[in-house]
Amino acid sequence: MSPHRTTELHVEMDGDGPPLLLLHGFTGSTTGMWPLGRRLTGVRRVAAVDLPGHGRTGVPEDPHLFGFEHTVDAVARLMDRLDHVPVDVVGYSMGGRIALGLAVRHPHHVASLSLIGASAGLSDAAERSARHHSDDDLADDLLEQGLEWFIDRWMASPLFASQVRLGTDALAAARAQRLENDPEGLAGSLRGAGAGSQPSYWHDLAGIDVPTLLVVGDEDPRFRAIAMRMAAGLPLSTISVVPGAGHAAHLENLDRTSTEILGFLAQLDEERRSGR
Repeated sequence: MSPHRTTELHVEMDGDGPPLLLLHGFTGSTTGMWPLGRRLTGVRRVAAVDLPGHGRTGVPEDPHLFGFEHTVDAVARLMDRLDHVPVDVVGYSMGGRIALGLAVRHPHHVASLSLIGASAGLSDAAERSARHHSDDDLADDLLEQGLEWFIDRWMASPLFASQVRLGTDALAAARAQRLENDPEGLAGSLRGAGAGSQPSYWHDLAGIDVPTLLVVGDEDPRFRAIAMRMAAGLPLSTISVVPGAGHAAHLENLDRTSTEILGFLAQLDEERRSGR
């Protein structure tokens, strides 16, 4: 059966207050982000989006729409359509990379950034090219060997090893959510919006003049180092290290992650009220 083709991003909204955009990671969907989103609906009108190839957005009609910058632009157009501009943005992993792209390509759309386990991209062109080719090969393997094989391989990555703390039932639910994605959609996302296809934004960080919270798990040394490097370039950034968490801090320690983001948003609200 051919996958459902679409030209629109699926969005779900709830809550009251200034707008907030919630972006999931690769193989995720709005489903995995709502536990965090529900913690924020008391202070923000949260718009959770399924990125191209994921969840109810499905597979774009045009393969070019999987592209990283096409995805960033599609999110910006959606925010325009919803009249959610400027918006506080919370993004996890791939969603964090898209959020950063939004701040670079559409700076007037972004009021603040909360980036969980995110990166400014691969700064070395040779490394970026190698990653692009390996993502392409992995997408081929996904289509040849099937979605279950791919999801089991993805969840077995050392980057997600600390998620064993979530327990058998939660991991089974996360696996089931990932299996709801379309294999062609995930392959297209990997080819178009993977780390190898993302432009390097390291030289753009100095121009991002919105408050930025960099959230990392204390058991995620690779992204703790990336966050420290990003903080050195971002003029208005703060790092929050979440204890008892790896790469997916919002899943592994939801209480602490939501507390950190709520505190960050409360500080923003106070500064906006006082005109600072």
